[in-house]
Amino acid sequence: SDWSADSWSDYGSRDKPGTTLGRTVPDGNVLFPDIFHTNHLLFYERFSAYQDYILADCKASEVKRFIAEYLEKVLEPCGWQAIWRTNVFDVLVVVVDVNFPVLKAVVQLSEPFLCESQDSSFTMECMQELLELKEHQILLQELWVVYDDSGQFDQTALAIEHVRFFYRYIWRTWDEEEEDEFDYFVRCVEPRLRLHYDILEHRVPSGLVADYQNLLSQCEELYEKFLNVRNSISSSDSDSEGENVSMVEGLKLYDQVEHVKQRLKLIENPLLRYVFGYQKYGSLQAKGLRSTGAKVIHVVPCIMKANLLQLLTRDKLCPESCEALEIQFHRDPLAAVNACYEGDTVIICPGHYFVDGMFSIADSIELEGYGLPDDVVIEKQGKGDNFFDCTGANIKISNLKLVQHDAVEGILNVHHGKTTLENCVLQCETTGITVRTSAELLMRNSDLYGAKGAGVEIYPGSTCTLLHNGIHHCKEGILVKNFLDEVYEAPRITMVNNMIHNNEGYGVVLVRPAMPSEMKDASAQGTKGTLLFLEETPETIKSDFGMMWLLCMTVDDILFPALGCTQPTQAGDETACAEGSRQEQPGCVTDELELYKRAETSEQAENNSEIANVLGATSAKKRQMHRKRLSELGFTEADDNLMSQEMFVSVDGNQFKWNGKGSFGVFFF
Repeated sequence: SDWSADSWSDYGSRDKPGTTLGRTVPDGNVLFPDIFHTNHLLFYERFSAYQDYILADCKASEVKRFIAEYLEKVLEPCGWQAIWRTNVFDVLVVVVDVNFPVLKAVVQLSEPFLCESQDSSFTMECMQELLELKEHQILLQELWVVYDDSGQFDQTALAIEHVRFFYRYIWRTWDEEEEDEFDYFVRCVEPRLRLHYDILEHRVPSGLVADYQNLLSQCEELYEKFLNVRNSISSSDSDSEGENVSMVEGLKLYDQVEHVKQRLKLIENPLLRYVFGYQKYGSLQAKGLRSTGAKVIHVVPCIMKANLLQLLTRDKLCPESCEALEIQFHRDPLAAVNACYEGDTVIICPGHYFVDGMFSIADSIELEGYGLPDDVVIEKQGKGDNFFDCTGANIKISNLKLVQHDAVEGILNVHHGKTTLENCVLQCETTGITVRTSAELLMRNSDLYGAKGAGVEIYPGSTCTLLHNGIHHCKEGILVKNFLDEVYEAPRITMVNNMIHNNEGYGVVLVRPAMPSEMKDASAQGTKGTLLFLEETPETIKSDFGMMWLLCMTVDDILFPALGCTQPTQAGDETACAEGSRQEQPGCVTDELELYKRAETSEQAENNSEIANVLGATSAKKRQMHRKRLSELGFTEADDNLMSQEMFVSVDGNQFKWNGKGSFGVFFF
């Protein structure tokens, strides 16, 4: 093959898709001629072909007609060879005509006869009989065009590749029943095409890919049953009891199909797939206590020397009651964690450990490094979804440096229970730490950097306590998600004495839905604040979920009036006042260095106050909306537990320095 494998990693495009095509040698023992190599096409080559040349703005019911019209323009009607491929055999044929309306080619067996099959009974006579049964018409997507260096059949090979790819990865049997007022390309083709390439580029977690494939199979099976029931009803003229039962069964199947279709659309939507469509860790089961009730200390030495063993025995291996203590030694940290039961401890000795795998911790265990974090390094090798997944009730990780490479998800995900992270260093690759709904994170005296997303993502309904940490050189410092306010409680957040600096975006970002009053205020004050709509194209954001858009505003000009808060005094204003005061009374002021320190301290205090105020006001608005909904339902007095969905916020002593967009921002959707 004369194409580069590097093309997979690029979404680039050519001015004219498919002007030059490579060749490849077919697999197998039969010496078939070379075929055009077309399955390496880039995202925008396929995107442009479907949008500009093949489907345009067609409706779901018009797809087949639009494809046929496209093929009539570019396909050579006869005179080319192809390999007809099925799951059972490959055979070389010659195309003598094309039946465009049904997307089929009229073929004959080539001379000499070339065939490869799993069963040697496929002789030339058998193939002739098969072709006669099919009236010599074969689906175009089952043909691979034989290579010809003249260039005459380049567009033919490319067109068939587009048809083959479409019916293999884009088209669904239930698409014909989509409502025709929607643009089929925008509604179905583009999101499925993007998802396909995201999967190829390892941008989607393997668990989510498996969920999607299972849902596809499930939907196809349910839809086939639904069609059978519907056809049986339509072919019957009687009003028998059996037909009524079939109608009820058909309605149930229809509801099931629609439910699965919606779940598929959630995964196909890049904005929603991780929020609603991904429940990967619900089935991860803890081992619990050993049958004997014993707890084990697992030791992982890089090299075990006598002096190290002596120190370990003194510091870690001799608790008060050590008679029944069991100690196990392991070659690597992952094996030690996998061997743990409830209450076990893993001690990792100094060294640099390379791990090809994922830590899934479902039991309450302790994982600690024996030494400073820089002395005990666990580095991930190979591609994978994420590094650490925690679902245990009480997990503690301490004195480790975690280094992540080639990941799709974050370096540490807390899905359930409580995870304590203490005195650790986290060198991230994608996002940093994710605290999922109903989970709890306590992060203390740790350093996190390098995340291409947020350093810490806090989901609705979670609890996150950050004490004395450094979060820096990430896309965003801390991302607080409070947009599932109809379903989950607001997150409970404590941030004390953290250093959040040198992040590309904001130090702290809050994501939440926009209220109508805020939209009105934003429009009225649009000349004062920075108003930014983040959207792809008008077509790509139309879906069943309505108009998806994001809004970013300056906190001072828009958010505080909208939330009923007063704008904080800017540190620069205080500095200016102080300087004016110094000019009037030169003998009563400190020197410039002390003045700068005072202004900086005041600015940091205002940043903490600003974050606490906005987060608190957001929570208050949610509680107000909840009370209103209860009132509309006739509940005048709400239960305290029901009404305690307020975001607990404690923000104090944090420092925000050199963040690209500022200390705090709010994104609306």
